Amino acid sequence: MSINAEEISALIKQQLAGFKDELAVEETGVVTYVGDGVARAHGLDNALSGELLEFENGIYGMAQNLESNDVGIVVLGDCTHIREGATIKRTGKIMEVPVGEDMVGRTINSLGQPIDGKGDIKTENTRPIEKKAPGIMDRQSVSEPLQTGIKSIDALVPIGRGQRELIIGDRKTGKTSIAVDTILNQKDQDMICIYVAIGQKDSTVRSQVATLEKFGAMDYTIVLSAGPSEPAPLLYIAPYAGAAIGEYFMNQGKHVLIVYDDLTKQANAYRELSLILRRPPGREAYPGDIFYTHSRLLERAAKLSDKLGGGSMTALPIVETQAGDVSAYIPTNVISITDGQIFLNSDMFYSGTRPAIDAGTSVSRVGGDAQIKAMKQVAGTLRLDLASYHELQAFAQFGSDLDDATQAKLNRGARTEEVLKQPLHAPLPVEKQVLILFSLTHGFLDKVAVDDIQRYQTELFNFFDASHRDILDHIISTGKLPDGDDLANAVDEFTKSFVPSKQEETQNN
Repeated sequence: MSINAEEISALIKQQLAGFKDELAVEETGVVTYVGDGVARAHGLDNALSGELLEFENGIYGMAQNLESNDVGIVVLGDCTHIREGATIKRTGKIMEVPVGEDMVGRTINSLGQPIDGKGDIKTENTRPIEKKAPGIMDRQSVSEPLQTGIKSIDALVPIGRGQRELIIGDRKTGKTSIAVDTILNQKDQDMICIYVAIGQKDSTVRSQVATLEKFGAMDYTIVLSAGPSEPAPLLYIAPYAGAAIGEYFMNQGKHVLIVYDDLTKQANAYRELSLILRRPPGREAYPGDIFYTHSRLLERAAKLSDKLGGGSMTALPIVETQAGDVSAYIPTNVISITDGQIFLNSDMFYSGTRPAIDAGTSVSRVGGDAQIKAMKQVAGTLRLDLASYHELQAFAQFGSDLDDATQAKLNRGARTEEVLKQPLHAPLPVEKQVLILFSLTHGFLDKVAVDDIQRYQTELFNFFDASHRDILDHIISTGKLPDGDDLANAVDEFTKSFVPSKQEETQNN
């Protein structure tokens, strides 16, 4: 067998043509300390704040403290498998999460990984968890209502798309229920909802997911859960990850509702990390930048200008108080960042007024701009009616002789409170809210017994669905009350035919 020198030469040239002389340079460091969800590493001189770092066993961390001698890292996973002396390398990427349409209907963790057992989520896009909020010129004023389906909110403290409305109150007063009912009411409203559970028990989150599935709300909802058993860094980044996912949809011109449940637990997780990282403690041992931690998160909620697609992200942060103390550190911080608060009163809750929304303390700084015109017309005097009712109620305890005007105010106030009561997971469409509030403010309920009001409301809705659907459709399509006396005449017709409970008992006997 003869060897052809030309063939060998051609083969060598071919191999040389495909040869690439590339050096892969990786900046690595050595772990000098690990424990309590935090690590320190020496040698990562060019690491960036918030950069994703990879330990030799594949677990990731995020650079938090950039100090002269070492880098403080929060570990995004189980730190028991990391040892001192282990190598760690830079990835060159700022901490990011996967985002995309396939996440809708799924339950994920703070890193965007599925935890619902329904298989992988196929997404090609990612977004950094920390992103600068839209500037003033990129926004437009809040003008479009976000209907919660809860009468006392839509009438007294309305929420608009792009707003930040705080839900605040003691534990077990119905804060999460308000947020879940608001999500349920977004069905067919062209809204994507994100529920971020921070430090909530896994059984509680599973129960909320079951409720959302039962009412068909998971079709447009993403649940992001960081449980209490997970490392503090995952609780800290959970709301930022949720905001990044929401921004992906907002930038496409879509509308997003995001619930942070709750920011008290996130603040506690951040305090824990900061103290372990040896950052100086401030008031109540929170780090000095705790206000900034929440402000840069909540400022990302916005109604974008038409030039940027007109999308919106509405934030409903939840904060827990101790014994109704709204003047504590974290509550006052978040109150000053948001556009209003819905305050839940524990005394009202335990006395049976649910949702237990305190009309005197709750406020919306967007106000009537987030209401349809029909709701403005019927709900204008509600807050005053309730305030004067509570004032007179305290006064009436000391004397039995009341003039007719005072008696009339007390009667109207008692009926107002009863109308604003609402069962769990039963959000009302806005046209039916307008209908019952019109009946209340125009005196049609004044002669209906307080115990009969819930039944009156149900039968009134059934009557209008059957006989006067055109009036409800008019409110939906125009956002206004119909001209003339058609609505008043229809409500009067029903009220005359309504049979009180006592009369029913007499007829049955």
